[in-house]
Amino acid sequence: MKIRYFTDTDTLYIQFRDNEIVETRDVDEGTLVELDGNGHLCAMTVEHARERADWPAFSFEQVAA
Repeated sequence: MKIRYFTDTDTLYIQFRDNEIVETRDVDEGTLVELDGNGHLCAMTVEHARERADWPAFSFEQVAA
């Protein structure tokens, strides 16, 4: 998984898998999901991310099963 935040556009891009994207769907105004040929989620884009999520910081935690 790759997470990129573009400060100049306040855009958050989360890539879940590196498959070829064949479809992009609008979830709502400013949220897009990208799917592969099997309908699996590959990536998500959130525009105006700081404003919409109201986050002061970012943290990541990986939890073992």
